[in-house]
Amino acid sequence: MARTTPSPTAPGSEQDTREASARQDVRKDSGRQEVREDSGRQEVREDSGRQDVREGSGRPTPEATGTPQTGEAGAQATGEAGGVSEAPSERATASYIYGVIPGDVELTPETRGVSDPPGEIRLVRYEDIAAVVSDLHLSRPLGRPQDLMAHQQLLDDVAAEVPVLPLRFGAVMESPEAIVRELLAPHHDEFRAALEDLEGRAQYVVKARYEEGAVLREVLREQPEAARLREQIRGLPEDATWDARIQLGEIINQSIEAKRDADTQTLAEGLAPHAIAIAIREPTHEVDAAHLAVLVENERQDDFERALDEFGRRWADRVTLRLLGPQAPYDFVTTQT
Repeated sequence: MARTTPSPTAPGSEQDTREASARQDVRKDSGRQEVREDSGRQEVREDSGRQDVREGSGRPTPEATGTPQTGEAGAQATGEAGGVSEAPSERATASYIYGVIPGDVELTPETRGVSDPPGEIRLVRYEDIAAVVSDLHLSRPLGRPQDLMAHQQLLDDVAAEVPVLPLRFGAVMESPEAIVRELLAPHHDEFRAALEDLEGRAQYVVKARYEEGAVLREVLREQPEAARLREQIRGLPEDATWDARIQLGEIINQSIEAKRDADTQTLAEGLAPHAIAIAIREPTHEVDAAHLAVLVENERQDDFERALDEFGRRWADRVTLRLLGPQAPYDFVTTQT
């Protein structure tokens, strides 16, 4: 993938693409395990329950514009402006959309995306922005796990090189012309401004997980009632201690939730001076200590990682930290309400 000097192109024209080079660097340093990925995210994010610590640009983005979406076989792409020019049975393929990028990008045909076999990625340009698309056969089911991973992998590969506004998985429109007419042209100014805001920035995800034995010892030390119940049920049959076990479980869960809230806030506040914005995600595991998405200036990445390493040393033997990225800015392109 390369940036080029923009040249006039007709709306809906397509050019070849080049796959961004993939790299993976796994290391463990002072309690922090870092996964540097340009190809293939290792998690599926949850959109709900996100809480901003520092707000991003708040620009409207492709996923907020009502773009037709589908996860079913034989999906029919519809449009707000021009409607459907042909019935699905009359068209062999539709256009699957991954995201929007600056228009001065050239890609080569090795990149592949959501289709079976994987289809060639192309650009649909309008003025100085472009949609990243591939053909999707309308008779093909869409929604397999490998489809979602291909969608995320391609977006993260692109984000490692240029700014990208990601669409939600499953966005399909009837044709390149419909993409220009119904997506790029009506939202050109908003998309261009959002891409400018993201220039020179990348999203990272920080996942913190308690060492289970360590956090349990903390709870028993801090909660006398939990320690008493544990001794009460020790060595006794489960049936005879059912109520006590339920009560102990509730105390432990509530204690871990309180610790998570406090540790999440501490981590977010500690990283905030080195970040443009931070979004708090919902936990994905019962012993998660924190789950943050962080938007970072490329020039300040070293400062950000040093701050994270300091937390790794401070929380050694208590919390394991993982850093994933760079990724497409999934958490920082939604409309602020």
